[in-house]
Amino acid sequence: MYVRRRRRTLLVGLATAALLATGAGAATADGTPAPAATPTGDGAQALCKRAPKIDRRIDRALERLNAGADRRGSIARLQQRVDNAKAAGHTEVATFLQDRLTFRKSLVPTLRKRQGDLADVRTWCRDNKDGAS
Repeated sequence: MYVRRRRRTLLVGLATAALLATGAGAATADGTPAPAATPTGDGAQALCKRAPKIDRRIDRALERLNAGADRRGSIARLQQRVDNAKAAGHTEVATFLQDRLTFRKSLVPTLRKRQGDLADVRTWCRDNKDGAS
């Protein structure tokens, strides 16, 4: 028991020291917390660099949502589960799944909008040297 308590005290002390060393506990002399660092740019360069990966993620998500009932995560599969729950008389389960289905259906227009926005970003990146300026 003594060893366990000693180890716990040591770990708590190390965690506290790490927090104080990183400045998380930093405060000014009058006791007010130190202000958070503000961003210096808009992150255009990083966004231009990540745009292809983001585009692939959106494409994969849309492909999954629009797939057939045999694909996990698809709208059709969840609709089949809702129908099965209703047929079995499981109204609470059907209600829960219907809410998930409504949300999942709302993702499709959102992702399509993001696809269009990302296409505009890629055009901007091409015209502005990948945000280097």
